[in-house]
Amino acid sequence: MIKLILIIIQLTILFADFPTPQIKFNPERYVCYQTTGELVLDGKLDEADWKNAEWTQSFVDIEGVLKPIPHFNTQVKMLWDETYFYVGVEMEEPHLWATLTERDDIIFRDNDFEIFIDPDGDSHNYMELEVNALGTEWDLLLLKPYRDQQKVAVDSWDIIGLKTVINLDGTLNDPSDIDKGWSIEIAIPWKVLEECAPKSIPEDGDQWRVNFSRVHWDLDVVDGKYQKLDKSEYNWVWSPQGLIAMHYPEMWGFVQFSTNKVGTQKYDFVWDTIEDHKWYMRTMYYKQKQYFDKHGEWMKDMMHLKNLTPYNRNFKQLPQIQLTHSGYEIIGEMKDGRIVIQHEDGLVKVK
Repeated sequence: MIKLILIIIQLTILFADFPTPQIKFNPERYVCYQTTGELVLDGKLDEADWKNAEWTQSFVDIEGVLKPIPHFNTQVKMLWDETYFYVGVEMEEPHLWATLTERDDIIFRDNDFEIFIDPDGDSHNYMELEVNALGTEWDLLLLKPYRDQQKVAVDSWDIIGLKTVINLDGTLNDPSDIDKGWSIEIAIPWKVLEECAPKSIPEDGDQWRVNFSRVHWDLDVVDGKYQKLDKSEYNWVWSPQGLIAMHYPEMWGFVQFSTNKVGTQKYDFVWDTIEDHKWYMRTMYYKQKQYFDKHGEWMKDMMHLKNLTPYNRNFKQLPQIQLTHSGYEIIGEMKDGRIVIQHEDGLVKVK
C-alpha cells in the first residue's frame, strides 16, 4: 500500500497541469439526412424537411455533468444537399440582446451561436463560425488548436457563399418586454470546406467531427438599456468538452451523413471502434504535453501509461513511441491493418 501511494505521488509530481477533459469520452452523435428539395432560408425551421429532421439533445454546460443544466433550452437540427451543409438552431431567450455589427468582430462578447467543423477528424485544419442576434458573423480557420500553436487563427479566412438568416421571436435590445427566443438557419457551402475535408462533398456514411456552442451573458438594465454583467459567461454546447475550452476537437460530436432523404427511412449511427483507440492515443498525448510543460522534453518511454484506458482491445500490440527531430510519434497498429499515428502537435492520422 505504501509503495502504491508513493507511485501515485511520483506520477502527480511528474506531470504539470496541462488542461485535460474531466469527463468520460462519449461524444454526441447525429445522422444528417439529405433535403428533399431546395430550402428557403427565413430563419424559421417550419419547412417540411426541417420538421422531419430530428433535434439534437438539448445543450448542456461545456463541462458536462460537472456543472448544472443550462437554464435556457438550445437545440439543433442538421440537413444537407449537394451544395450546402445546413444547420438550424432554436434558442430560448427572454432578453434578446446584441451590440456587435462589424464582420469578424469577436462575436462571443455578445450572446451568440457557434459552429465548429473538423471534416477529417484529425483535430487540425478546422473552421469556426460565430453569429449574434443581429446576424453579424465571425468566421475563422484554425490550422491547429490554440494549445498546439503560437500563431493565432486565420481571421482573414471567409466562408464564401455563407448564408445566415436570423428570426427573432421578440424585440431586440428592448428591456421593457419578455422575449421568447431566436432561431437561425445557416447554409455552409461544401466548396469552402474543401481545404479541410478529405472529399469535396460527403459520401453516404461519412462522419465528420462537429460541435455547437452557445455563449450566454447575464444582463442588467441600466437607464432603460441592457448592460452585460462583468462576470464570466455561460458556455452551453451540444457535445460536452469536459473543460472550459471549445478547441479540443477530439471531444466534439460526430455527424454521420446519409444520402437518404429526410422523412423517409432512418438509419442508425455506426460507431467505428477506431475512435476509441484514437482516444486512447490522445490520453498519451495529454501526458506527454504535461511532461513536456514541466521538464522541457518528451518522454522516451510510456510503459507506465499503457493501461490508462480500456480503449486498446483492437491494437495488435500496445502503441509504440518514436522520438523524431521535431518531437515524437506514437504508433498503434490495429488488428484490421489500420494504423493510428499521434504526433506531438496533437495531429492524429489513420493510415
